[in-house]
Amino acid sequence: MEKTKVYFTDFRTVAFGDGLPVKLKKLIKEAGIGQIDMNGKFVAIKMHFGELGNVSFLRPNYAKAVADVVKELGGKPFLTDCNTMYPGSRKNALEHLECAWENGFSPLSVGCPILIGDGLKGTDDIEVPVAGGEYVKRAKIGRAVMDADIFISLTHFKGHEMTGFGGTIKNIGMGCGSRAGKKEQHSSGKPYIEPDLCKACMKCQKECANEGLVFDEELRKMTVDQGHCVGCGRCLGACNFDAIAFDNDEANELLNRRMAEYTKAVVDGRPNFHISLVMDVSPNCDCHGENDAPILPDLGMFASFDPLALDQACVDACLKVAPLPGSQLADNLAKKGFIDHHDHFINSSPESEWQSCMDQAEKIGLGTRDYELISVLQTHSHR
Repeated sequence: MEKTKVYFTDFRTVAFGDGLPVKLKKLIKEAGIGQIDMNGKFVAIKMHFGELGNVSFLRPNYAKAVADVVKELGGKPFLTDCNTMYPGSRKNALEHLECAWENGFSPLSVGCPILIGDGLKGTDDIEVPVAGGEYVKRAKIGRAVMDADIFISLTHFKGHEMTGFGGTIKNIGMGCGSRAGKKEQHSSGKPYIEPDLCKACMKCQKECANEGLVFDEELRKMTVDQGHCVGCGRCLGACNFDAIAFDNDEANELLNRRMAEYTKAVVDGRPNFHISLVMDVSPNCDCHGENDAPILPDLGMFASFDPLALDQACVDACLKVAPLPGSQLADNLAKKGFIDHHDHFINSSPESEWQSCMDQAEKIGLGTRDYELISVLQTHSHR
């Protein structure tokens, strides 16, 4: 079987030369995006607009570069994302659009419209069959995402407190799920709170959208209401004191496998193309209202027709470089008695796991982990 091609370029430029958005345009053309017939077609460009307070999300300039190429090819692009399951600035379309605007995304700055994929309240979805699905038979996907003729993902590759890293598959599978779809993917495993470690800061409760956390005023400790908790894991990322853990050791694995199957539902049966930028590699998701220092250096831009091969290429590149000093990853490795997993993403968030997502994606035919990395447009400094 022929290896999937993944195209790569670095973030180097020369003085008075082309900027990075132009370099991105050239990369995706080299990777073959022009092979897709876009003439008169609706083209969804799926990306993350960033939570308010977070500044590690991809800049609008990169979105405009992709939209410009789509328009050059005769397509009708729009940027899209679906509403979140948790509280924050993106839980309904009105607040989501205001968040996008505040973070710099507007029709003027990106050169195309912005549509929230699952509608005003996150209920405008469509059930899509998952070919070969073992954990999900019918995925609940935002209707506007599925109405598009062509699907493109533009991903900020970074760490994640549950799935190890947030790459192309997470951007598509979790990102394109409606609010109900996100809940379905997160439905395994419930957290518990270690009373001795809980500092009663109540930060975790602010992240809960489902009344799953209840503060015991008498004990001055947070508790979990198992009846309301959906196991989304937002509280895990919010706790700075390691007081929250999960009862179900397989919860992350099941989340990852469902996420891969949701991705299959989104891309099956229509042209699709994928771009991933490994930069500002924050330890947690862009859904956080803050971002910690990057755990790894900026590595480059990647593009492929295969979302699985793209994620594999990005994670391989990340695992080859040294952690950045002063980061969460570096701090963890310096802790006395810390168990080194020899994996930057698991070392950064030891509760996380990512291999099951890749395994499931390959098993159901989403793509292949066997790829050929083709370096193009490399810029070398001149002395």
